[in-house]
Amino acid sequence: MKEYSATASINASADTIWNILTDVANYPAWDPGVDRIEGAIALGAKITAYTKLNPNRAFPVKVTELTPGKRMIWTGGMPLGLFRGTRTFTLTPQGDGNTEFSIKEEFSGPLLALIGRSIPDLTMTFQKFAAGLKAHAEGQAQNGGQ
Repeated sequence: MKEYSATASINASADTIWNILTDVANYPAWDPGVDRIEGAIALGAKITAYTKLNPNRAFPVKVTELTPGKRMIWTGGMPLGLFRGTRTFTLTPQGDGNTEFSIKEEFSGPLLALIGRSIPDLTMTFQKFAAGLKAHAEGQAQNGGQ
């Protein structure tokens, strides 16, 4: 298995952050790594991400878990589990008005040894994602959730 992750303590409610994470049309406004995401967040729905890291390639995923305000999982890959990417977004309220946000992507499957070599190190990408989300959510929280 190959894994990348990032976390951030965000001075905003889990609901504020959740609303940002599930509003895919506005990802380009705060996520420096995405050009656009097509589709809508709903359990079982398919969405497609277009990233700046690989702008000529679409990354289709399925929303395989959705617990509003807490956790969301996007899963993509090849048939029969030959190669799989699982991206998990988790929100944990801290009781002091802050929320811990974490994002993690795990790559697995029999073809990981072959395909894994072509996957760039996503550590910085995820750190920038978390930082962009933090700045956007805290800006909304200061402006009354607007």
